[in-house]
Amino acid sequence: MYQRLRNLREDRDLNQAAVAEILHVSQTTYSRYESGVLDVPSASLIALARYYGTSVDYLLGLTDNPTPYHK
Repeated sequence: MYQRLRNLREDRDLNQAAVAEILHVSQTTYSRYESGVLDVPSASLIALARYYGTSVDYLLGLTDNPTPYHK
């Protein structure tokens, strides 16, 4: 999961501070999410999935299909 978060961020040429701002957390906190030191809260996972246009299952590594689910 943590590598996926980093890959998605880097694919969009974002730094950790930019993603941290989206999640309303510090850059240090986001860095800890990416490194696996801290668990990512479910609200943040949902926000990241919406921002990146994917599913939470993809972020968590439960599927390799990045296409989001339909509502």
